[in-house]
Amino acid sequence: MLRKGSSGMNKGIQGGLMAAKTRRLIVAVILLVLAGRAFNAGAQTETNLHSFIGSPNDGANPYKVGLVQGSDGNFYGTTGDGGTYSHGTVFRISPSGSCTSLYSFAGPPSDGASPLAGLVQGNDGNFYGTTYTGGTNASSAFAEGTVFRISPSGSETVLYSFGSSPNDGQNPQVSLVQGSDGNFYGTTYTSQGGHGSGTVFRISPGGSFSNLYSFGSSPNDGWQPEAGLVQGSDGNFYGTTIFGGTNPNCNFGCGTVFRISSSGSYTSLYSFGSSPNDGWQPGAGLVQGSDGNFYGTTGGGGGNESGTIFRISPSGSETNLYSFPNLNGVGPSGLLQGSDGDYYGTTTHWTNGPGSVFRISPSGTYISFYSFLNDPDGAYPVAGLVQGSDGNFYGTTVDGGTSTNCGGGCGTVFKLTVPLSPPPYPINQITGIEFSGANIILSTPSIAYETYQLQFSSSMNPTNWVNEGGSITSIGALLTLTNFGGAV
Repeated sequence: MLRKGSSGMNKGIQGGLMAAKTRRLIVAVILLVLAGRAFNAGAQTETNLHSFIGSPNDGANPYKVGLVQGSDGNFYGTTGDGGTYSHGTVFRISPSGSCTSLYSFAGPPSDGASPLAGLVQGNDGNFYGTTYTGGTNASSAFAEGTVFRISPSGSETVLYSFGSSPNDGQNPQVSLVQGSDGNFYGTTYTSQGGHGSGTVFRISPGGSFSNLYSFGSSPNDGWQPEAGLVQGSDGNFYGTTIFGGTNPNCNFGCGTVFRISSSGSYTSLYSFGSSPNDGWQPGAGLVQGSDGNFYGTTGGGGGNESGTIFRISPSGSETNLYSFPNLNGVGPSGLLQGSDGDYYGTTTHWTNGPGSVFRISPSGTYISFYSFLNDPDGAYPVAGLVQGSDGNFYGTTVDGGTSTNCGGGCGTVFKLTVPLSPPPYPINQITGIEFSGANIILSTPSIAYETYQLQFSSSMNPTNWVNEGGSITSIGALLTLTNFGGAV
């Protein structure tokens, strides 16, 4: 039997806030000692929208493929494998999970192959992207890659085949960005001519191509950009390289952040490895926050050698916001600033599974709130997230899913529903009590980034509280605490 104590909800089972200060949320219990199992929270929901099945009718293994929401409300992306010719596909998927394979890449001698990056929708309504290999200049020695355009209905045109000039670069593996001038800008990972360390290029919607910069042009220059560009509010483009720079603490350099104008004027802003706990090898792109600074991730370095999240000003002043725990954040993706002002991203490895989703505030307060489970869930979310017009987050995993055609799964498209603001009623007060046999379920509005602990006592005049399971850090909204565990 349960009843309310004389001073309100002040005795019995306690769901309290354990942070810099502790607030106790209590309901009285008579002659009831609850089992000591963990609790969880049902504040976010992950849905597997589509499991790829591979050739010949579907794509497989979306790699660094962040989705893009088209003007029609659907999401568009690519897969690096699968399709009619096993060279990858372009697909469209609705927010409810209806997936259509729009195009199968045919590969050399006339088409691209292996699109490793996602798409961008141009001002003309078409989508633009790159393939890592293929094109008219591909050979067994140099699989150069292409830039292509595809309509929302699936009509594809190769705009440019790399290798058409000595210094134009090869093997683009990142998404394009359309600049304010209407042209598209991107990077290549390597280059056959020049210094062999990658390039920055510009291409018009009609296919007019210019090489703006070849990396390795100076002794301390960055080289091999593994991420795309972002156009800053100042009109310049910002990006990263995974190698090079002024610091010899890493083999081949620790990587750089650079700025480049639309005409090719280039500045190396920052060399990683500049402090003992600095990150290195920034393999994901940058995002400019609402505060004007840029935010990004590194694949290694930091206090635990497992990567970092950093902030850098347009002038090059860098701050390490967060170091991932040892082996608990390998391979962080690029970041997305959500509508709540926080930043969201994914990691490809995590303690409890093959990847996770995290949130971090602009000041560096971090929460990991979802772990992938492999089959039938997705696994290894290499790409970042996109926030849809419905407020949900959408993304892809390179492995996992329900299909067995690709060994470890052919990958997935998923939707993640995350509360982005507290409920509109008093925070840290119990607002709901339910019973399930001899168990109890408590609901309380919570504050994001605060830590909560469920406690109990069998005494009506308790002097000591006993923790019920471990503590949990809230991601905000209504938090559900139970003595028997599981999302409610």
